Amino acid sequence: MGNQLEKSLEIPVEKLRWRFDSSGLSFKSTEEVAAREDILGQPRGVQAFRFAMRMNKRGYNVFVTGRPGSGRMQAVEKMLHDIASEEKPPDDLCYVNNFKTEESPLLLRFKAGGGQEFKRDMQELVENLKTSVPQLFESEEYISRRKEIMESYEKKTGEFFKNLDKKVKGKGFSLVQTPTGGQQQRPQLMPVVDGEPIPMGALEMKVENGRFPEKEFEEVKQKYDELKKEIDKIFLEIRELQKELQEKGNKFDRMMFRNLAAEQFQPLFDKYEQEKIRTYLEAALQDMTENIAIFVVEQQNQQLPPGMAMPVGDRFQPYQVNLLVDNTRQKKPPVIIESFPNYRNLFGTIERIVDRSGVWRTDFSKIKAGSFLKANGGYLVLNLSDLLIEPGVWPSLKRALKTEKMEIQTFDPFYWFTSTGLKPEPIEMEIKVIILGEPYFYYLLRHYDEDVQKVFKVRADFDSSMDRNEEALEQLTGAIRAIVDEQGLRSLDYSGVGALLEHLVRVSGRQEKISISMPLLTDLLCEAETLCAANQAKQIDAAHIEQVIKDRIYRSNLIEEKMQEMIERGSVLIDTEGAAVGQVNGLSVIDLDEYRFGRPSRITATVSMGRQGVINIEREAKMDGNIHNKGVLILSGYLRRMYAQDKPLSVSASIAFEQSYSGIEGDSASSTELYCLLSSLANVPIKQGIGVTGSVNQRGEIQAIGGVNEKIEGFFDVCAKRGLTGEQGVMIPRSNINDLMLREDVIAAVREGKFRIWSVARVEEGLELLTGIRAGEIGDDKRYPEGTVNAMVNDKLLELAKGLKEFAGEEGK
Repeated sequence: MGNQLEKSLEIPVEKLRWRFDSSGLSFKSTEEVAAREDILGQPRGVQAFRFAMRMNKRGYNVFVTGRPGSGRMQAVEKMLHDIASEEKPPDDLCYVNNFKTEESPLLLRFKAGGGQEFKRDMQELVENLKTSVPQLFESEEYISRRKEIMESYEKKTGEFFKNLDKKVKGKGFSLVQTPTGGQQQRPQLMPVVDGEPIPMGALEMKVENGRFPEKEFEEVKQKYDELKKEIDKIFLEIRELQKELQEKGNKFDRMMFRNLAAEQFQPLFDKYEQEKIRTYLEAALQDMTENIAIFVVEQQNQQLPPGMAMPVGDRFQPYQVNLLVDNTRQKKPPVIIESFPNYRNLFGTIERIVDRSGVWRTDFSKIKAGSFLKANGGYLVLNLSDLLIEPGVWPSLKRALKTEKMEIQTFDPFYWFTSTGLKPEPIEMEIKVIILGEPYFYYLLRHYDEDVQKVFKVRADFDSSMDRNEEALEQLTGAIRAIVDEQGLRSLDYSGVGALLEHLVRVSGRQEKISISMPLLTDLLCEAETLCAANQAKQIDAAHIEQVIKDRIYRSNLIEEKMQEMIERGSVLIDTEGAAVGQVNGLSVIDLDEYRFGRPSRITATVSMGRQGVINIEREAKMDGNIHNKGVLILSGYLRRMYAQDKPLSVSASIAFEQSYSGIEGDSASSTELYCLLSSLANVPIKQGIGVTGSVNQRGEIQAIGGVNEKIEGFFDVCAKRGLTGEQGVMIPRSNINDLMLREDVIAAVREGKFRIWSVARVEEGLELLTGIRAGEIGDDKRYPEGTVNAMVNDKLLELAKGLKEFAGEEGK
């Protein structure tokens, strides 16, 4: 009976691994295969992505989700370049000086390449004016007309002084010219005594010394005061005349400059028809007209010896053009992948400098664009994990996407004074932002941040595998050829292709699926190329691929080897022969992210009289997770269903993972724990050469688990180290058969009858396989057949219930 059951539950060798059938191949190497660069196995993700790209409404940006290594980035980049190739490049963006309000620079837009051309035109204009304006002020026409103005002024001032001199002499005074430090020498009024002019102070001294009559001095002083008032009045008129002269001169200079500059500005007015650009040109012309002195200073600097120029700064900086975004070389909309999305790189900044006086200064020319602005009119790709760790980036990105406007500002969270003094004109944004992230973070953000669903209305979910069929294998073979060509690798023969495809099926976790991780595929091929080159082989074959896989495992499995050594030397107790009551080998998986492996763990159970039910020692020690605890609670439900319909369940049972010093999570050992508990209750030994895995429900059905290949291989390695007997093996859920992609050494041992793998669908099958005794089904009389495991368990529970009742009765006496 036992041998028949074992054979019926044993999984045939051909089902332990899917193998690539090369008999139907139409090629001997990838050289004969056409390269395929299309996106494999992502119809849902591709459809959602292309839909979002077609939508021109606000908020239709894309959140691309999928597991790392699923090839999301490569797929997104390829689709964007395909989409962008059908569109025109976006406009150039320039900031220029706002001559009315310098704190608010103006934004000018040009067609692609137009911004560079406008910047060059303005530079040429300023350089031409630097040369022509000094020449204008040195021209004969300018000098002669300036001379006419000066002669008119000199004539009027000459008449003033002539009439004044005549009047002064008539009253016995004289006007004496004395320098006053200005351009105009103001004459000093002095009385004439004995034919010589003498200052009033000196004359007063003579009076005091008795050398000049006092009465005559009083008369002279009276005349002096009268003439002084008249002279002051005349000089006020002369000063007004000088001011008038200066205004006429400046007006004349501005007129001459404007006539000259207008001629040189005219080609720009003719060339640029946009009203905003023409308004800026007019403002620039007007500002130059009002600041002609900058050209004079330029001329003076040229006349000074080398190194002696006056430190007046860049006088022509207000007329520069800050070409913020230059799309001259763009033939299509930009596709930018920002790998370092800090605030400055993403949104730009306004730089500041310290001038000679130690004051922070900035202007429109210090405005710098980030990748968000450079991608305007195109596409920007960001990684969520990089995005969220940068301060200020996520809120600013949401704000820009919600408003469809970008206002460049400086962000410096570590500087108490962040004001830049500039408020540039906001920029209208027309951009598609694509964020790549894991599904967990997407759902987390969507739950806690209501703006996510407003600005990322489309989710493109990328799978990590696709259905394994002939079409899929053909597509992947074409993808292998494309990677070979792109990376410059040796070609693969059919065995190398087969080994790669088989490994991709194992990575996917199911025989009917195959992984479409392009990064993994590329890495495997590049590593195989290195190995192939070292062996001086012409082609990559199966041996190279298998060796690469072994090398990758060897680089990561140090912890696995250490654990195997502990089992081998007896530090960790695992039996692989014999039988024991209340003891079974459970199988678990340790996931190190880059590598995962299986390891056996001893599970034990003890039972006694009591009312506590099933005690989970891991839970009591706070070393288990919620899922594992749920699995243990299900055991109580199974016991009640099977054995407590006619009596109370009066038992205290404890279950433990022996020598487990870290947390336990998952329910894949729940069936194993149940077998162990039933063995303890029935006092029936369990074969220790069998490793067990599988989840169980309250109805006794064995459910699928994860990591089945690693669990089988982990127990196999322990048994192989100690020597295979032919009685050892692993029992798995029947629903996991299609997940099997076992190593070749395990399959060889099974084929030779040294190792066995069974599948079960119910607890009863597992009990019979582990104990060699029938489990037994309940009959019409509500009893289990004598000699079966279930009968033994039921009898034990009845015994415990009666014993507890008797004990309670005696205590009551």
